[in-house]
Amino acid sequence: MANAAALDLGPDPTLLLVDDDEAFLKRLAKAMEKRGFSVETAGSVEGGKAICTARPPAYAVVDLRLEDGNGLDVVEVLRAQRPEARIVVLTGYGAIATAVAAVKIGATDYLSKPADATDVVNALLAQPDELPPPPENPMSADRVRWEHIQRVYELCDRNVSETARRLSMHRRTLQRILAKRSPR
Repeated sequence: MANAAALDLGPDPTLLLVDDDEAFLKRLAKAMEKRGFSVETAGSVEGGKAICTARPPAYAVVDLRLEDGNGLDVVEVLRAQRPEARIVVLTGYGAIATAVAAVKIGATDYLSKPADATDVVNALLAQPDELPPPPENPMSADRVRWEHIQRVYELCDRNVSETARRLSMHRRTLQRILAKRSPR
């Protein structure tokens, strides 16, 4: 699926990339252009919303956390302007709660960074009734546990005491888990 001839982008290959990591944005833009997309980039929520309003693209890849706000605001604007757009939300802070929020708001798929151009293209072009291929590197049991704790923590509005109570866990134990990086 790497070359442009093999991709069926439809009549409108416009793609919006929104990310505040300039180096990543440039690399991904170049890779997506090689695959046949007509790429436009933005480094902020405001820039992404402006492009979505002026020239709504057929495809979009939006980072969840941007310096000036939440990438889901860009997803909402694009979904309002172009309901059939295929949107992938990218983030370095992968948690189940944010994935659910992204899909509920209108994202087609949700990928954790680092995601390469092939992963992004597969997510953008996947058919709704088509099951994605099984992951090459599935989450470990420790990661699944961490994701569950993060989800409950977010649902409790980041209240450590309430999260600990709901998980039947000692508060100090939960604080130690939350202070650590996510397991692989």
